[in-house]
Amino acid sequence: MKILLLIPFYTGSHKAWADGFKKYSNHEVEIFHLSGKHWKWRMHGAAISFAEILAKSDFKPDRIFATDMLHVAVFKALAKTDVPIYTYFHENQLTYPWSPTDEDTDKGRDKHYGFINYTSALASDKIFFNSKFHKDSFLKAARAFLKVMPDYQNLSSIDQIAAKSEVLYLGMDLQKFDSYKVKRQNEVPIILWNHRWEYDKNPEEFFEALIKLKEKAINFKLIVIGQSYAKVPVIFETAKKQLEDRIIHFGYADSFEAYATLLHKADILPVTNIQDFFGGSIVEAIYCGVYPLLPNRLTYPELLPETVHLEHIYKEALIDKLENTLQNWDGNYDSTILTKHMSQFDWRKIVDRYDSKF
Repeated sequence: MKILLLIPFYTGSHKAWADGFKKYSNHEVEIFHLSGKHWKWRMHGAAISFAEILAKSDFKPDRIFATDMLHVAVFKALAKTDVPIYTYFHENQLTYPWSPTDEDTDKGRDKHYGFINYTSALASDKIFFNSKFHKDSFLKAARAFLKVMPDYQNLSSIDQIAAKSEVLYLGMDLQKFDSYKVKRQNEVPIILWNHRWEYDKNPEEFFEALIKLKEKAINFKLIVIGQSYAKVPVIFETAKKQLEDRIIHFGYADSFEAYATLLHKADILPVTNIQDFFGGSIVEAIYCGVYPLLPNRLTYPELLPETVHLEHIYKEALIDKLENTLQNWDGNYDSTILTKHMSQFDWRKIVDRYDSKF
């Protein structure tokens, strides 16, 4: 079967996912993509661009597989295609926490992008969400969104969307981390941050906890990696100064080798994120043997087997959970169970499930 992937935002996890599906799928997969910048314009304009590209292409797909940044209804109208269109939701703008520094915060445009996601879901033939949490939270938010409309709320459309929605976990190339595996021999436990340097990852709670633990003379080292953008939360610079004597690495890993090596070196992954529809960076760290401390929210309880929730899912303040973990750390954590559990997301294991959907 011929599948056309439409990727309006071809960078980061979106690019890795698209490339992975093309590489491991047994179908013939072609990717049309636009550069990974100007996400708001992509949600408006990508449909026009892709309709034009498709019209000039010799590739005749049996299925079109788009991501959530495509305005599917507009694309369908302009492309004049009867090819079934499936949409994969990496995230959505109805439940994504809005940045207080966003230039459009006072203009109310955030609701407009959520509406694009809603109509795209309605216009799609099938919808896949990267976690059960994502699926459930989107459907709930979409219903609440329509209920505030003055009339003709079309609430039954949410039932239509739900009926064609499924959970299809993110495919990842995890086995490429294996060649960088080393035996950990850290005398002092190493704490890891490996997320984007943005507000939705809640860096204030993370670093403030570490600063307080340092003040209490609790020993640890620190690795901070991840992609940063023009507007980096000020807490990163504060933490770099106040935790200077604890830092092993602080900044972007300039190669996969560097990134994988740092993950295999770290011991403990305390997570404070207020947004994660799946949690790719968390899965990578856990797969590499890092001990996770995840909050009891979002997708995290879903990522881990229930048998380990008591140990790895915290309900109290992070600082309390982390302090207890550090004080009792002996370096003998056996990651076998969780590494195996994370391996279910490797493309080599999950791709057959993807292929069967088409």
